[in-house]
Amino acid sequence: MILEKIKEKFGEAVLETHSFRGDDTAIIVKEKIVEAAKFLKEDPELDFNVLIDLTAVDCLKLDKPHRFEVVYHFFSVAKKHRVRLKVPLTEEDPVVDTLTGLWPIANWFEREAWDMFGVKFQGHPNLQRILMYDEFQGHPLRKDYPVSKRQPLVGPQN
Repeated sequence: MILEKIKEKFGEAVLETHSFRGDDTAIIVKEKIVEAAKFLKEDPELDFNVLIDLTAVDCLKLDKPHRFEVVYHFFSVAKKHRVRLKVPLTEEDPVVDTLTGLWPIANWFEREAWDMFGVKFQGHPNLQRILMYDEFQGHPLRKDYPVSKRQPLVGPQN
């Protein structure tokens, strides 16, 4: 029922759907993520009131036409169901709109995805590093990040 409602509402913007062992997933175009998330939250039949998690995946070695996916996990406390949305992003334009206006917790999740993968969240109120120090160069969870890369040393701040 969840995937059918998403496909009915967003049509061509839904690139693919699948369900495996009760895990429903819809892959949608990045231009519709805020609208889709709002629909999931506000539709009374769906009532997804919790953003459980948001992360990114580097698809560099996964034989996919895009470099990154942003993965969103939603849960409905009242309905006891969940859904996953995925948004594919290219290496040249790893940018997607923020969900902080709908779910304040997205602030931390999006900062982590930016810090670790370099995915930018347009409209984010404070998109800066959250795990690595400010002088850290690159994004350490990218598949092409050089594991032997030396980072600038940061001493005590006076």
